[in-house]
Amino acid sequence: MKKLTQVAAACLLAAASTAHAADPNLGRNLAATCANCHGTNGKAVPGAGMDSLAGESKAKLLQKLADFKSGDKPASIMHQISKGYSDEQLALIAEYFAAQK
Repeated sequence: MKKLTQVAAACLLAAASTAHAADPNLGRNLAATCANCHGTNGKAVPGAGMDSLAGESKAKLLQKLADFKSGDKPASIMHQISKGYSDEQLALIAEYFAAQK
């Protein structure tokens, strides 16, 4: 019975990761949570004191997110928010913002 439970859990994990990969809008949907601070599609309001994310390189965005997640970059809330995402989700978010103009 224990073996069956382990196989079922593995199948569920595989199905969940396939579902993420199959959704072409997942990066956009995840990035939408950033709009409250960084503006719609990562275009911050000028003079609001927030960084615009639109058009930044994916590598630069990923590095910033990794620094927030690890605590290397101080923040008021980004270190908490970034910990709520997997590395794969952060990569999708960074890819989405890098594609915005």
